[in-house]
Amino acid sequence: MVAEGARRRVVVEVCNARNLMPKDGQGTACAYAVVDFDGQRRRTATRPRDLNPQWGERLEFLVHDPDAMASETLELNLYNDKKATAAAGSGRRGGTFLGKVKVAGASFTKAGDEALVYYPLEKRSVFSQIKGEIGLKIWFVDDPPPPPPAAAEEKGAEAAAEDKKEAAAAAAAAEGKDDKDKAPDAASAAAPAAAEEKKPEVAPAEEKKPAEAKAEEKKPESAEKKDDKGGKKKSPEKGKKDGDKPKEEGKAKEEDKKDAAAAPPPSPSKLPPPPPSPSKKDLAIAGVAGDLEIRPQSAAEKSMAASGASASYDLVDRVPYLFVRLLKAKRHGGGDAQPLYAQLSIGTHAVRTRAATAAGEWDLVFAFHKDSLTDTSLEVTVHEEAKKPAKDGDPVPPDANLGFVSFDLQDVPKRSPPDSALASQWYTLDGHGSEDGAAVCDVMLAVWVGTQVDEAFQEAWQSDSGGYLVHTRSKAYLSPKLWYLRLSVIQAQDLRLPSPPDAKAKQCGPVFPELYVKAQLGAQVFKTGRVPLGSAAAGTANPSWNEDLLFVAAEPFDPFLTVVVEDVFSGQTVGQARVPLSTVHRRSDDRVEPPSRWLNLCGDEARPYAGRVHVRVCLEGGYHVLDEAANVASDVRAASKQLSKPPVGMLEVGVRGAANLVPMKIAKDGASGSTDAYVVLKYGPKWARTRTILDQFNPRWNEQYAWDVFDPCTVLTIAVFDNVRYKAAGDGGDPGKLPRDSRIGKLRIRLSTLDTNRVYANTFALTAVHPVGVRKMGELELAIRFTCPSWLTLMQAYGSPLLPRMHYVKPLGPAQQDVLRHTAMRIVSGRLARSEPPLGPEVVQYLLDTDTHSWSMRRSKANWFRVVGCLSHVATAVRWAHRVRTWAHPPTTVLVHALLVAVVLCPEMILPTVCLYLFLVLLWRYRARARQPTGMDPRLSHVDSVSPDELDEEFDGLPSARPADVVRMRYDRLRAVAGRAQTLLGDVAAQGERVEALLSWRDPRATAVFSVVCLLAALVLYAVPFKVLLLGMGFYYLRHPRFRGDMPSAGFNFFRRLPSLSDRIL
Repeated sequence: MVAEGARRRVVVEVCNARNLMPKDGQGTACAYAVVDFDGQRRRTATRPRDLNPQWGERLEFLVHDPDAMASETLELNLYNDKKATAAAGSGRRGGTFLGKVKVAGASFTKAGDEALVYYPLEKRSVFSQIKGEIGLKIWFVDDPPPPPPAAAEEKGAEAAAEDKKEAAAAAAAAEGKDDKDKAPDAASAAAPAAAEEKKPEVAPAEEKKPAEAKAEEKKPESAEKKDDKGGKKKSPEKGKKDGDKPKEEGKAKEEDKKDAAAAPPPSPSKLPPPPPSPSKKDLAIAGVAGDLEIRPQSAAEKSMAASGASASYDLVDRVPYLFVRLLKAKRHGGGDAQPLYAQLSIGTHAVRTRAATAAGEWDLVFAFHKDSLTDTSLEVTVHEEAKKPAKDGDPVPPDANLGFVSFDLQDVPKRSPPDSALASQWYTLDGHGSEDGAAVCDVMLAVWVGTQVDEAFQEAWQSDSGGYLVHTRSKAYLSPKLWYLRLSVIQAQDLRLPSPPDAKAKQCGPVFPELYVKAQLGAQVFKTGRVPLGSAAAGTANPSWNEDLLFVAAEPFDPFLTVVVEDVFSGQTVGQARVPLSTVHRRSDDRVEPPSRWLNLCGDEARPYAGRVHVRVCLEGGYHVLDEAANVASDVRAASKQLSKPPVGMLEVGVRGAANLVPMKIAKDGASGSTDAYVVLKYGPKWARTRTILDQFNPRWNEQYAWDVFDPCTVLTIAVFDNVRYKAAGDGGDPGKLPRDSRIGKLRIRLSTLDTNRVYANTFALTAVHPVGVRKMGELELAIRFTCPSWLTLMQAYGSPLLPRMHYVKPLGPAQQDVLRHTAMRIVSGRLARSEPPLGPEVVQYLLDTDTHSWSMRRSKANWFRVVGCLSHVATAVRWAHRVRTWAHPPTTVLVHALLVAVVLCPEMILPTVCLYLFLVLLWRYRARARQPTGMDPRLSHVDSVSPDELDEEFDGLPSARPADVVRMRYDRLRAVAGRAQTLLGDVAAQGERVEALLSWRDPRATAVFSVVCLLAALVLYAVPFKVLLLGMGFYYLRHPRFRGDMPSAGFNFFRRLPSLSDRIL
């Protein structure tokens, strides 16, 4: 947030460009950049005849609305200046186009966090010939607010006095001049001085603010004029035409200055009142970004402009609630007043507030579900706590009833946003007055009927979710921002090894010890390989590793990265050093190597200096840290904010309710049960948790959430849980030992399967796998809408890489990425478990699928049948060819003969015909497409054909906690399955080895026969036309069964007799 009155500036440093397209006809280009942002334009100097120009210029832009900076877009256009000398400083969009770059305002960083980022140059049209990239540094600076009005007036008075003195000195120095020259000089010098004197005295505080804002907007223009005087180029404004000349602009500005100086200042009474400044919402609805430009609206702003503030709950039902806001109570008269508390009673609901001070200040809001109300009147009673008895044995007197106020629900007003909040009023209590009949207490409250859209609902006491219980509230969570921390260990020097623990160990040990480097960040520990430390003559006195260690770091970072050098043989530490993470270099790509550093190793007391180690440490911002499986990822953006792109759309999910949930908590007698359900949604770094509806098998939440979508090929994950924690937390249990919430079901929805700008209202079945078996747990009703304002932007996302560039330039190994993913999962679950209310580790791990790597017979069967399903189309084609070949349907075989003749005689029609056939097949299958998003598929998961023992094995942890005989039985079963897989792999390898045997002369006779066949085939292919050969082979393959034998062909028998290497395996 920007302080009131402060000013924000965006600084763009144009560093350099690489590999530009030659545009001047001589193999070079004279490049200059034009940058547009927030209605302002700046231009760099021209670098003549250079395809890799270096600028190093900083361009500053004034941000008119800091809150709307994230929705702005900075555009840089690169041009080739055809007339570098004549057009220098023109600033017009002349010359040949070299490329453009668009950077979203949301990717701007604060001053100090900027980094050099190379952006690839984009085309302006399909036919543009563009290549290369440009390096930019972009950051913003928040200037402090201007001084208060009193100080400004004093400064203005001092400036006026100084101007008077300067005018007097100028008049004294010009006494020798003519009177004709004195008069205009005195008039022109007195006019601005008089204006400066009158402005601070006359202008009120309300009129100063727009004047100061206009002065601030003119500051960049004056700065450009100063730069022009110093030899720099002037950048024109965006509203000017391309053909305007700089000289004409200068003349116009000089004439405007003369007119402004000659005109007398207006009197205060004639000054028009300042126009009212439009609100941010009005600007968003109108699409206006400031006084200079009309910018396009984002998806969220268009949604807000279309349906107003109520658009946030248009996917769910509006549920009526009775709201009661209790502010405070006031007792009449003096005396020894005791703390007051209030009690609300309506039907079966009776709620008591906390005891307040004598002033009776509560400021509480209560929300009663209107459908659950069994009475037509609300009664609010105020009580005064009784004084404690003087002695411990004396009885405690009852609390004093100060009166009540009653409301008929038929007379309660209704309110719906965007209406203003209902003002609280004083009500005099009835029923218990003083001896003279006067009232003794007043209470300030407000009563209205609203919905869950009301802003007071989230923090109110809710009748359907347990009141003020922390673990039943609806909250939104954010995953910590994750980075990869790369530690490159290069070498060590001047090592001073510790003395061995005893002399015997020194005699028995090796001559040269082995050293390795161990690095620790929080709970993560990684080690390098071992390097023997030899003598100086051998050249290994300074061990060298040249290994990279990769960690997962979460913001806020741990304070230090610890680097330790240890000896393998003695087990002692040679020395250690610590690297503050606040000093670590951040990079967004691999073009700039991070700086290396020498770390001094600290040993024990006898060795305060134990040597030094050469390392290179950096935070990798070009990677996306995966905390979930790659096939169900919901966010693929890079860690560096500067590499983020604007969203392509918005995802809105309305959680309406659930139906037919099974009892999760069974009573001791087994006759009844209950379920306290809540829903967790995860997309990107944002987690959303609905409130817990207590003791309902058909709960209705009617809550709606929204996310920005940056990639359409991502997955939304939704899970339903039974809340068990709130009871243990309410009983005062240990927060670290609370019971785990039970799973009810989970589903995933891939955004690429949704149509844009369409509402899907569907019910999804909840199926969960438990150790006792697979059960249908109920149904979840959702409403989903994926909004995308630009169809072209959505299509461009399909052609872009799924992961950031660093994943392809410097890829991580599968094993390393799997270790880092599980580390990121533990970090995210640990951070969210410390929130309030906490999101349990079992909830986070269930949504992130931490157990996908564990062995499961059910998942293995499912994956095997998935492979079989993919190959089923090939098997179908093979069976069809076999039926055609065997003349099972003679008309089809005759048509295939005709098709074969057409294909051989007109081969150029093969590809067009195949493409047309595929198009027609896709068009035919369009009718059978899925009309609704699908959730989990029990049949695909093979939950029906799983045995209880296989389910128990799936939920068994590592190491196994089952008896030895059960583990032995499962191991034997696994050996049988692995044996079949082993045989299959051997058969596949044997076929490849038979092909190699044809060329390796392992079987001399077979290879000789194959060589003769190859020679004859070459002669035949030289002599016979290729089309005739194809027709002959096709007719021979499709010959009638009476001309075909029932035994395998000679070629097939020849191939099966070739040797493989299976006979040489032990």
